[in-house]
Amino acid sequence: MELTAIFEVIRIKQEIRETKELYENYVIRSLFDAQDLAASYIAGEDREVFLVMMLNTKNQVIGLHRAHVGSLNASVVHPRDVLKCAILNNANSIIVSHQHPSGDPTPSREDIDVTKRLAEAGRLLGIEVLDHVIVTHTGKHVSLKEKGYL
Repeated sequence: MELTAIFEVIRIKQEIRETKELYENYVIRSLFDAQDLAASYIAGEDREVFLVMMLNTKNQVIGLHRAHVGSLNASVVHPRDVLKCAILNNANSIIVSHQHPSGDPTPSREDIDVTKRLAEAGRLLGIEVLDHVIVTHTGKHVSLKEKGYL
């Protein structure tokens, strides 16, 4: 019998970019707070960007993560990529957001499906998905929670 190499994971860490002062002590008190924060980071992008806002138990933003950058009109997001950053940051809950470069915030079938998958995966891990906000450069925004998908 031949022994094969076994690899031990010693440390998993997340790279932190020094922009924390822009959202440090930022508390999400309403849907508008989440929309404003997301729009300030991704509304002007020319491709769909999926942003994760990680919150502590007091709804203070403890981290932001661009989980995926897609194409002009699509972004394929996997729950593991979204929830990994929440786990590494010890987040109590998350709000996810992406932008529609077209300026039309109407949710697509894929937007609705990914929201439901994220909420289900979050429940299994004990990380609540509070909302999925679609923002645009035109200032129009849509909350999937407000629309009844969460």
